[in-house]
Amino acid sequence: MKKVVLLAIVSVLLSSAITQMIEPVTTEKFTAITAPPSLPPHNSNTRNVRFVIRSNVTFENRGTVTWDLTEEERAISLFMNNTWQTVFLIHRSHRLERISEDDDGNSIAVLDFQRHLQPGESVSYSVYYNVFSQPRIVPELNENESGELEDIPENLREEFCISQPPFLVEDKEIREVARGIAGNETRVLTIIKKFVKWIWENIQYPSQRHEHPYYPNETLKKREGDCDDQAILFATFCRVYEIPSSIQVGCIYLPDFYTNVTTWEDHISNELRRIGWHGWAMAYVPPWGWLPIDLTFVAGSLAVPLNAIYHGAVILQETIQYMNISKEDYVASSHMYRDFLQQNDFHLYSMDEMTMTFLGDMNCDFIVNMLDLFIIAKAFESEPGDSNWNEIADIAEPYGKINIIDVFIAATEFGKTL
Repeated sequence: MKKVVLLAIVSVLLSSAITQMIEPVTTEKFTAITAPPSLPPHNSNTRNVRFVIRSNVTFENRGTVTWDLTEEERAISLFMNNTWQTVFLIHRSHRLERISEDDDGNSIAVLDFQRHLQPGESVSYSVYYNVFSQPRIVPELNENESGELEDIPENLREEFCISQPPFLVEDKEIREVARGIAGNETRVLTIIKKFVKWIWENIQYPSQRHEHPYYPNETLKKREGDCDDQAILFATFCRVYEIPSSIQVGCIYLPDFYTNVTTWEDHISNELRRIGWHGWAMAYVPPWGWLPIDLTFVAGSLAVPLNAIYHGAVILQETIQYMNISKEDYVASSHMYRDFLQQNDFHLYSMDEMTMTFLGDMNCDFIVNMLDLFIIAKAFESEPGDSNWNEIADIAEPYGKINIIDVFIAATEFGKTL
């Protein structure tokens, strides 16, 4: 399934919100460092925290023809669930028609609402998510311990090194630049560092947002690109060397941030409250596996390429991973959807809001009360696979079992409200 609307909205958000907030984040919030850090078991910048993410979307037909809403337009993301985060859909304004996965393995759900909008009609939907985020752990990296290109599993090469838009691996100029950067190097981590260093020295973050993501050859030619543009270029460089790579997008909790961006000649409007959207690359580096590579939202000195791993937003910030992009040509999807909206005078409005709540707020109603304690009590002493297991209540180490520590944390927050 093509994530046309999801990707179109995200592509606009990636090139707008981060443009406004990247300067204060990189120069004021974090202290510059001059050497790779030695990470503690849990990075001190992140913690166990619970969020509520709310999204409202409205489709409005201002044209003269019927807008036949496709399944893609009625699709919502179910986010990613992994060792760093657990996300539940806790509210939807319409019933779920079905749940499935797209071509990139992202979980999505299709909402059942009005299929046809006559001229002058509109339809809206809303969804809320309960998000439990945990500290992110990154291994200590050493070039001398890095695996070689030949150590990369063949099945990963076959899936994550293919040449297809937006990863233009066969582009002649991209291949020449990548070869010029990495040369005959075979250690994967060293190649990664060289690519990061080159991008930081040669690709500028745009001073003004652009309305579409770039293909990597465009980023290379313009010598500028925002977060996902630089991530796509980096991932394409990696694929030239058959290093498995893709990009991810996610949202960052920014308690003081607000923006309302209108683009595509007023056909898309995005309001963001305490949330910013961001894109970064993922690369497979043996023996450590998949590592996040952040090219634009980075703390510390840009003279230290490993900061792209150690000090990127997904590690240091309260970032929630939204979706993987390894096959979908969302650059083309963005262009096509813009033309579709403009030619038919269709309009799309979205509002995203991210609110931090209490760990003990099991049902995300912004108060810790007896209902929350009942949810934990019902799951007490359960483990995954038990009939009463409830991941929402697993808020403290050791994870994988609801015990007295989980109960204690919720009890200490009893009566708190936002």
